[in-house]
This record gives sequence, C-alpha cells and structure tokens, in this order.
Amino acid sequence: MTEDEPRQAPGRATFRAVADEVRAHIKAGRYAPGAKLPTEGELADEIGTNRGTAAQALRLLSSEGLINKSRKGAFVHRIVNKITRDSTSRYVRARREAGQARGAFEAEIRELGMTPTSVTSTHHTRPPAWVADLLGVDAGSVSTLARARRMLADDVPVQLATSYLPLEIAEGTRLEEVDTGPGGSISRLAELGHAQATITENIEVRTPTPEEVEALDMAEDQRVFEIAHIGRTEDGRAVEVTVHVLPSHLWRLSYTWPLGPTH
Repeated sequence: MTEDEPRQAPGRATFRAVADEVRAHIKAGRYAPGAKLPTEGELADEIGTNRGTAAQALRLLSSEGLINKSRKGAFVHRIVNKITRDSTSRYVRARREAGQARGAFEAEIRELGMTPTSVTSTHHTRPPAWVADLLGVDAGSVSTLARARRMLADDVPVQLATSYLPLEIAEGTRLEEVDTGPGGSISRLAELGHAQATITENIEVRTPTPEEVEALDMAEDQRVFEIAHIGRTEDGRAVEVTVHVLPSHLWRLSYTWPLGPTH
C-alpha cells in the first residue's frame, strides 16, 4: 500500500476502503447524481490504488445501487438519497389528497421535491389464491379488478404495485379508470361505503424476478422489498390487497405507532 492509499482497519479489504471513499464523494456531491465516474484506471490513479482494487470497489457500489455500470462506463445513480416510505402517515386522507395528489405515492414523492409519474393499467382478473382468500372472493373465476402501476420519481422507476379489489365493489365505478382522482383508490372506496379502518403490511426481502429487473432497471443481484398491503373496513372486511415491489437500495421503510399503557 502506498502512502496515498485509503487507510483501513486491520483485516478490512482495500477495495472496501476505496468504495467508502467513492461513496463519500458521491454523498458530498463531488460526483453528482447521473454524472459519469472516472474510469477504473483514472480512479486508481486518483485515489492511489491499483486498477483491480478500483474495479472491485465499483462492483460493490453497483451492487448497492449507488452507481450504474454499462459499456459506456460507470455513472452515479440519479437517486442518491433513499426515499422514505412513512407507512404511519402515508394513508391519512389529508396527506393522500394533498395538492390533488392521486394517492399516497404521488404525495410522498412530491414532498421530497421530486416529480412522480405512474403508468397504470386496469383489468378484470382471477386473483392469486392468497389474495382471493383475504378478499373473500373466488380464486377460480374473474372476481377482482387489478390496478397495475409502474411508478417513477424524476423519471426513475422506483416501484411496481398491483392492487386487487373485489369486482362486486369496483365494477362500473371510477376505480376502473386509470385516473381515480384525488386520494386514489382508498378515497374512492371510502365514497362507496368501504372506508378502510385498519391496515396490515407484511414485508419480505427477496431477489427480483427477471420482469422486475427490467421494469425497475435493476441488477439481478440486487434485492427488493415486497410489501403485501391489506386494507380492512371497520367490520374487518378486507377490501383491498396491494402488492408493492420496491428496490431496497432506493427505499427506507419507516413505521411509528403509539404504545399503550404497560402493566
């Protein structure tokens, strides 16, 4: 190691120290979002290491989702700071409808100073068996309305979401339209007499499917959060099940709830 090489803790691989330094430069804005990084050789000379170590460092940062590598070189990802998904407040009606937002995603992305867009399609479908069981509908027949969305922030794909709604509730209503209006489907369900009183979210971390890799512009070795969201009315009936798929390197999940008295 030369005097210019990054200092590291005993036993710590040199490429990780190099990755730390590049990551710090990105976070500090020296390498701006979307900017092309120096080549492996240039980076090695700049930091004071060898090309092989620089290449390992860039592979690590790519697996983290902080940079994108292609034949044209390595580029800083256009979203450097993670998006916080505050599941405690995102479904409150006033927040979902703020500024005529079309639901929780649009509202939260606007709050972060980014521009949200969604590509939405709707269709009648047979639901997965576990969804049918929750909604109390027939898994063997076309019994749900599916609302499938590819969601972007500043033109970067950041989420896939498919909502399943009982067809007996949704058919012939605004829920079948691409634009459901301010507040999204939750507000339209409430207007139809199916206001959601409780929400359950089950979360798993997994590898993405090939279709998700393509739709979310990910690498195959990255991970996604899969959130199964279930909305229930006051009497306990599930009226909406949504499967959210989010790249874990772009999102942070946040939950807050009050604690009752302890005994």
